[in-house]
Amino acid sequence: MPATLQQIMLAPDIRRDVLTDCFTLIDQEMSDLSGVSGTAVKLAFKTVNTFLPGHVYHMAEILLPDMVAQLEPFWADFTTSGGSAFGDYLAKRGDEVAQALLTVTDDQAAASDRPTVIKAYRTVRGGAAKHVQNALPRVGDLVTKYAG
Repeated sequence: MPATLQQIMLAPDIRRDVLTDCFTLIDQEMSDLSGVSGTAVKLAFKTVNTFLPGHVYHMAEILLPDMVAQLEPFWADFTTSGGSAFGDYLAKRGDEVAQALLTVTDDQAAASDRPTVIKAYRTVRGGAAKHVQNALPRVGDLVTKYAG
């Protein structure tokens, strides 16, 4: 039986590399943002990093298992359907995948006791699905790097 996405990407000897690539993906997505909503995201990112240095990257570590769990059914469907690129597969299901991934951050924000983080998250949440959808090709490439 093939390993699950969680078994592959969260394996102790792989997890640190996955996180490093997640941090790179976050930085790439931040630098690609433009327009009003992109400026709002960059401002929220800067605000959180100013008041809580390293918080975003710390949260990536915490969120990774739940994000991978949300991607698992999409990966399973992709591998059985014989698709050519996981990033393309995710992008074609952009709204569905974005909403699945945003449930993880929504749950985390709801449980946070940090007003700065909560305020920053609420500021950008309205346009978050669009930004997540834009990141899906890179997310797919990251997953494929380890599981493909």
